[in-house]
Amino acid sequence: MTATEILRAEVKKYIDLADENSLRRVQAILEIDQSKNWWDDVSFVNEMEARYEAVENGSDKGVTLEELNAAFDSERKRRYGK
Repeated sequence: MTATEILRAEVKKYIDLADENSLRRVQAILEIDQSKNWWDDVSFVNEMEARYEAVENGSDKGVTLEELNAAFDSERKRRYGK
């Protein structure tokens, strides 16, 4: 198994455990990666600005990386007992 295949398998584990908001964020990141000029996509830029403002003004509290990892670990243990 190549390094890319191993990484792909590991990422799929996280995707399978992710909630809708996390999946939307991942999708947005992947869409950026596919587009060389993401800054030209007006709807994408507007969505990112709105999300940024929501976090900044406190209407979306966001999560820390530690909280996200803890949620993944908890769900993995619940589902797989690991």
